[in-house]
Amino acid sequence: MVKRSFIASLAVACLATGCISPVKAYHGYAPDEVAPNAITPGIDTRSSVLAQLGSPSTESIFDDNTWVYISTIQERFAFYRPQISTRTVTAIRFSDEDVVEEVLEYDQDDGRVINYASRETPTLGRELGLWEQIFGNVGRAVLPATNEATPGNPTGRRN
Repeated sequence: MVKRSFIASLAVACLATGCISPVKAYHGYAPDEVAPNAITPGIDTRSSVLAQLGSPSTESIFDDNTWVYISTIQERFAFYRPQISTRTVTAIRFSDEDVVEEVLEYDQDDGRVINYASRETPTLGRELGLWEQIFGNVGRAVLPATNEATPGNPTGRRN
């Protein structure tokens, strides 16, 4: 009896530990050998950054001389929604001579929450109800095919 309860409690404990440990998901840039903060302003160039870090996650929209590397780690416990545990954004700004001017690093505390407008643009026309959608075509006559000559079919024959 004691053996069965011990085995049952051990099985429950093993199953419960699967819910306690988080599942991690990595998104974006993952540094292999060189971290973005190892880039030295004034010494590294655009080509050396490309060779060390690879292609950027994105380039600045307003300035062609800024590369951005974004990295995010999300953790999910059991069936809950994933939560961002770590977010790192590294912006590398180049001069006109393609030399690194500065390296800026941001984390998730530097981010801002943006509220989206939830308004909808109304459309013209009327909305069909359920019954109108189901029975909307009932009773409409289907025009029979004619043998008359038309501009697209001058002979009036069917192909």
